[in-house]
Amino acid sequence: MVLVVGPSGAGKDTLMAALRDRLEHRDDVIFARRAITRPADADAEDHDTLSQAEFERLVAAGEVALSWKAHGLGYVIPKPYDNVIASGGTVIANGSRRVLKRAAEKYENACVLLITAPVEVLAERLAARGRESREDILARLERADLEPDNVPNLIRIENTGTVETAVATMMDALGF
Repeated sequence: MVLVVGPSGAGKDTLMAALRDRLEHRDDVIFARRAITRPADADAEDHDTLSQAEFERLVAAGEVALSWKAHGLGYVIPKPYDNVIASGGTVIANGSRRVLKRAAEKYENACVLLITAPVEVLAERLAARGRESREDILARLERADLEPDNVPNLIRIENTGTVETAVATMMDALGF
């Protein structure tokens, strides 16, 4: 299990898409499709949609590989991905810092790719989205937990160069 995590503006989605393109020839590497308790949106991540009740039922029954709640939503990495891992494959998933401890406990070789950038760079990227003022963004980022503590197999990827450079670093870190 490889979980890709990082703050808003770090470029996780961009790097995961580029990594997927680089690894499309690998049958032993699967990119997880998450299920989320929000409707599909063309401008957001392509995902399966769950009701809150279905999320709660799946989690209570242990019918998920990993799950967490964040920003009022429930997120699931579906249980069938455990079969890929059990048969020697690699699953790469968009994760959350909230689930890192659970992943380390569950998967012997769990790995975390922390995609990040300096606060100033994150702030510029978020400001370009036009949703918050630069001052609000900086204040939020300075309060955020940008560096998880005590996470085994954490690999920090500084995303301040080209996409190609960051993906090459990811590939090297994963031994691909």
